[in-house]
Amino acid sequence: MGTENVPSSIVQFAQLDKLLNLGRANSLWPMTFGLACCAIEMMCTGGSRFDISRFGAEVFRPSPRQSDVMIVAGTINKKLEMAVKTLYDQMPEPKWVIAMGNCAISGGPFKVKENYNVVEGADKLFPVDVYIPGCPPRPEALLEGIMTLEEKITGKRRWPRVHAG
Repeated sequence: MGTENVPSSIVQFAQLDKLLNLGRANSLWPMTFGLACCAIEMMCTGGSRFDISRFGAEVFRPSPRQSDVMIVAGTINKKLEMAVKTLYDQMPEPKWVIAMGNCAISGGPFKVKENYNVVEGADKLFPVDVYIPGCPPRPEALLEGIMTLEEKITGKRRWPRVHAG
């Protein structure tokens, strides 16, 4: 598909959208929201050793109306299901969700037949943009998840991927 038949005003808005997405990706404001042991790793990521502020995501907001990223860090129980959904609904658009840890992704070790009160993944409640596996995942994994979310927003990666081996 060529751009020869596209009016110039649309092209200018495309450039503005790129600029807005770059600003959004470099100033993510996560919600202060932890449900279980993964929240401790999320707090460590905000500390000086891992320094989440390098990515513009250090401003953990206490209100969903001031946040654009929900990091679901831990197990969602049926008792909390509607509260978590309400927090997601109160976030302004555009909004993104990171599911951190096996419990947030699939229910984790609590997903057994006898345990009826665990929601089997945050994606049962709302769309999830980035999944971070682990029990609990390390702070470096959350930083990688934030970079993956930035890549999803802008279409470009800030730093090249490093592969082990």
